[in-house]
Amino acid sequence: MATKNIMIVGVGGQGTLLASKLLGYVLLSQGYDVKVSEVHGMSQRGGSVVTYVRFGKKVYSPVIDKGEADIIISFEKLEAARWLEYLKPGGQMIVNTQEIEPMPVIIGAAKYPEQLIEKMQAAGAKVDAKDFLAIAEEAGSAKAVNIALMGKFSTYFPEISGEEWQKAIEACVPPKFLDLNKKAFELGRSA
Repeated sequence: MATKNIMIVGVGGQGTLLASKLLGYVLLSQGYDVKVSEVHGMSQRGGSVVTYVRFGKKVYSPVIDKGEADIIISFEKLEAARWLEYLKPGGQMIVNTQEIEPMPVIIGAAKYPEQLIEKMQAAGAKVDAKDFLAIAEEAGSAKAVNIALMGKFSTYFPEISGEEWQKAIEACVPPKFLDLNKKAFELGRSA
């Protein structure tokens, strides 16, 4: 199998760390060689963050260069657009339609860009965009948006059973949040 490249992008504090940990766990359980980068960016200040996950028969580095990502999972629309140049031609974007205003928009120096989904599609990306925040809230907490996104992501890997993903959630999520996250995952998977 050729190496696959996944990017998880968002705004600091949105749960990219748990999403990458879950992904790494389930891929390792399938026998893949997996490399996961540290979270890069300004997570402590609510800035842009990214985690790279690469897997295959043998992987030597977690770093993904421009034009190499097979899938980008984005916790927010503007972050998806910001990292679009890293997506392979015809690659897949899984995008939460939430809009988190960056500082220039907050202070009135800029407007939040319009029609970002359409612009990404026009650039050649396949875009699976949904309100994963609403899905997480339906599960019981907005904080589970990362797991709802991972539920949708799991549908792009039908060779990995739902049971395997559930085992990964059990291994990566604290017991008191387990039911909530399992529900968010299943709701995201069926969205």
